[in-house]
Amino acid sequence: MAARAGLLLRALPLLLWGGLGARPPGRAGRELRREAEAFLERYGYLSEQAPGAPSSTRLSNAIREFQWVAQLPISGVLDPATLHQMTLPRCGVADTDGQAARTERVSALFAGRRAKMRRKKRFAKQGNKWYKQHLSYRLVNWPQHLPEPAVRGAVRAAFQLWSNVSALEFWEAPATGPADIRLTFYQGDHNDGLSNAFDGPGGALAHAFLPRRGEAHFDRDERWSLSRRRGRNLFVVLAHEIGHTLGLAHSPAPRALMAPYYKRLGRDALLSWDDVLAVQSLYGKPQGGSVATQLPGKLFTDFEAWDPHRSQGRRSETQGPKYCHSSFDAITVDRQRRLYVFQGSHYWEVGADGNVSGPHPLQERWAGLPPHIEAAAVSLENGDFFFFKGSRCWRFRGREPVWGSPQLCRAGGLPRHPDAALFFPPLSRLVLFKGARYYVLAPGGLQVEPYYPRGLQDWGGVPEEVSGALPQPDGSVIFFRDDRYWRLDQPTRRVTASGRWAAELPWMGCWHVNSGGALF
Repeated sequence: MAARAGLLLRALPLLLWGGLGARPPGRAGRELRREAEAFLERYGYLSEQAPGAPSSTRLSNAIREFQWVAQLPISGVLDPATLHQMTLPRCGVADTDGQAARTERVSALFAGRRAKMRRKKRFAKQGNKWYKQHLSYRLVNWPQHLPEPAVRGAVRAAFQLWSNVSALEFWEAPATGPADIRLTFYQGDHNDGLSNAFDGPGGALAHAFLPRRGEAHFDRDERWSLSRRRGRNLFVVLAHEIGHTLGLAHSPAPRALMAPYYKRLGRDALLSWDDVLAVQSLYGKPQGGSVATQLPGKLFTDFEAWDPHRSQGRRSETQGPKYCHSSFDAITVDRQRRLYVFQGSHYWEVGADGNVSGPHPLQERWAGLPPHIEAAAVSLENGDFFFFKGSRCWRFRGREPVWGSPQLCRAGGLPRHPDAALFFPPLSRLVLFKGARYYVLAPGGLQVEPYYPRGLQDWGGVPEEVSGALPQPDGSVIFFRDDRYWRLDQPTRRVTASGRWAAELPWMGCWHVNSGGALF
């Protein structure tokens, strides 16, 4: 952390100057250049350059490579944005395949399948791979300020993330037996070499060794957290470093989990197409030959709230619908009080008595509707279904599309990638929620009413980034996010109750119909 902070502090007087080019401004510039060179050497950029080239050319080319990997404008100059990027927390594994990955990525745009076959080599050449598909792991220790059950849950989910999309299977080894992969938290120098010594909060958060050493090390002094609102999210770092232990190098793809700078959790799937292709090139596809449905990143934002004593090993017939154990993309209710829950390319219907039917393919009822829709609502006046994804929206009356083709909703001021949709009876209008704001739509669903959007504080106590909203017969509104719900009282416009929807709302279809007990 001290080295990174020093680099940033010495850079501040130069930011107004515009960065370092061929003429560094005095002693401060020379020191800053040396520290930048050390950074580029540490992460493999200078070592990729031709040894006989002039030092200025090698440095400029290394900066260009780093800027490309970091998704920055490529100038070959130590400009303010590049200097700032060098100070950000990241993975401690070197980015040694930058130029090759860049060349193969560009080639793939023109060479199609042949380029895809070549890019497999990128992931196998450094650490080869495990020559078996059943791997054991052990969590050796964990940060003292985090509960052990929650950390173990995060580790288990991180391994499951990779097994979902490949032929790999993982199991936790006993504490006294051998393990293929070991996860350990260290302080400072831990006999991995001075370049791998941990430096407290910031800097390199973790590093890992490719097969077959099978180790991942994490900075014990980092401000680790298993919540979205504070500290450094441990789950993302675990999943990234586990990818290295499987043989994956850093990815140049935008929003890839295996990018050098750790991915932020959001609504999109945690693994990008590049991550999936990389692990499948080494270990093959899951059993059955298809990729399992990926879960959105927001599902993994609060491991501290998970119940470590959740019952295990129930028979599949008592498990209830899949959405009860994970999350859903969207939810809505029709005029007959039938609930519709959407996840991936399927949906479930839940009657007023809590009985569930499904999953049903989306295409069987709403032809042309894409998977992973982001918001849905039913007009309680005419029964039309409205769906939203990205900048497009669909409207169906029964099984027939009203608009004929998807509409470009942003033309009317609607937000892209909305969090949730709601038909709000007091206004007889559709309402869209996005982050900390909401939008009231004019009749027809394609135009935002004047004076909107407004802040979410109008819905007293409702959190940001909700995943669904349902009007209730008594006038209240139920909001959902992850495994939680909030009930908004209509007269006071304040949240009056909250809890876990799978356990406390029997009409969600998650209660075991034979025992009457909650699944969670």
